[in-house]
Amino acid sequence: MADNGTRTEEFAVNGAQLIEKVKELIREGNVRRLGIKNEDGRTILEIPLTIGVVGAALLPAVAAVGAVAALATKCTLVVERTDEPPTDGGGTPTV
Repeated sequence: MADNGTRTEEFAVNGAQLIEKVKELIREGNVRRLGIKNEDGRTILEIPLTIGVVGAALLPAVAAVGAVAALATKCTLVVERTDEPPTDGGGTPTV
């Protein structure tokens, strides 16, 4: 889906892989929103991510994902990304 410079991807993961995949996606820097769906396709958690949010500000989101991972066996991670590369705050791409 391409809408206003964003696209959506889905990853099928199990509970044990969920936290590591979320951390990997956050490090990429172009993720705007994460969603987690259960086996039935129902959204159980959505986390909006603001560009420039790093470190301690992400701890509550990662803790929430950890709680979901403890309960989930199979789930789908829905990732909304921006089409433009992340910047360093001054407009310079950090690629």
